[in-house]
Amino acid sequence: MIAKTVVEGFLMGLHRSPHRGFSAEFAELRAYQPGDDLRYIDWRMYGRSDRYYVKQFEEETNLRAYLLLDVSASMDWSSAPEVITTKLEYARILAACLSLILIRQGDAVGMVSFHETVSDRVAPRGGRGQWAELTRRIAALQPGSRTGADGALREVAVRLRRRGLVILVSDLLVDPDSTYKALRFLRHRGHEVLVFHLIDPGERELPTGRDVRFIDPETGEELDVTVADIRSEYRSAVMGAIREWERRLRPEGIDYQVVDTDQPLSGALRAYLRKRGRLG
Repeated sequence: MIAKTVVEGFLMGLHRSPHRGFSAEFAELRAYQPGDDLRYIDWRMYGRSDRYYVKQFEEETNLRAYLLLDVSASMDWSSAPEVITTKLEYARILAACLSLILIRQGDAVGMVSFHETVSDRVAPRGGRGQWAELTRRIAALQPGSRTGADGALREVAVRLRRRGLVILVSDLLVDPDSTYKALRFLRHRGHEVLVFHLIDPGERELPTGRDVRFIDPETGEELDVTVADIRSEYRSAVMGAIREWERRLRPEGIDYQVVDTDQPLSGALRAYLRKRGRLG
């Protein structure tokens, strides 16, 4: 329900904006034109936007896409649980939104979830039934152990027999070298790759206070620090890590997007549309 509400609001915003080119890409919705069959007018959308849109029905799959969801223990965390969702819940909703848009565009979409190993997989298909299956499986995902993205990435590379789109949703608290090599391997196999790097606002800045204890959710290791002594160094390390991912991924033709979990999903969805628009 959340994903449907987000996607419908997002698409309605696109229809009202100057970016009208995007609306025609959706397999089930486009602006009404004289001569269109009145039986296919979307009256609910008319009631919301005061404009006529026509439902279109998908004929064949244009693209195969895989959503790769990181469900490691580090994803099941929020710096302010009362106001900010965990990274994992944000990833679940984002994945549901992306899969709905992909299916509406006539694409086939599958899903692989992983932590240290692959925890679940759904083969790529199109149609409304596929979205129902994906949302059911996504909602059931539970946090696992440590993160190991390279195995899941290589499995998808093997399963995608023809050119496809791979969307990785992760906090990227992974081994950078092995993950980078696996992403580059996907590109060398001819696949398009989009990486969403989820960051909780509490990961950008250390909490206020003098002495704090950090606990690694994946290993249980603890570290006592004095915040004032490391605040500046910590901020620089975070920004340096982001710049390093950009430096390594973008020259390979891999789209990289930082997503703050206290921000609306629309930024990530627009990044996806830019990527999909270049694929034709």
